[in-house]
Amino acid sequence: MKKTREIEFDRAALDAGLEQMDITLPSASVDKLIAFLHMLVKWNRVYNLSAIREPADMLSLHLLDSLSVLPHLHGESCIDVGTGAGLPGIPLAIARPDMRFGLLDSNSKKTRFVQQACIELGLKNVSCIHDRIERYQPVQKFDTVTARAFTSLPELLTLTRHLLMDDGQLLAMKSKEVDVLERDDFKFNRVESLRVPTLEAERNLVIYSAT
Repeated sequence: MKKTREIEFDRAALDAGLEQMDITLPSASVDKLIAFLHMLVKWNRVYNLSAIREPADMLSLHLLDSLSVLPHLHGESCIDVGTGAGLPGIPLAIARPDMRFGLLDSNSKKTRFVQQACIELGLKNVSCIHDRIERYQPVQKFDTVTARAFTSLPELLTLTRHLLMDDGQLLAMKSKEVDVLERDDFKFNRVESLRVPTLEAERNLVIYSAT
């Protein structure tokens, strides 16, 4: 009975958050987001995938934070670098089943979780990639690169250009690191302020286009 109450609470909180963010998803997709949240809580007890422990906090700091990038996805494919426990990659892949996603991380413990989550959630549009960014050479490059709390912006630009098609976009989720960097292989586009319900911390999306 306790688990049922938790699921109902999560669904109501998630529905409210999505409404505030003007994101409309099919009921089946919202169910998958909730299932992913519960998988993350369960695995986190053993594998320490995230420092955030409380499900309610995970909903805001992980799910809704990840989905704040949704309106900015570019093209038909996306690679999420340093995906960790699949954030923001898995929530975005659930919300955009029409896009192809690669979820890349060098930590085998985390990629095992991501692989299992994709199997249990039936995510056919996701490839789990266990590799280092600088070593990974995709057969087909991506339209979008996403990165959430992964590394500094200068290093991120250096590490990811070979993953992007020309005119592809890098979406870097940052708090305060939004300085414009001049480079030959990337063009600065803009900084978007991300709105995440119940999250008071400043969140920004720094957007660059590959040249």
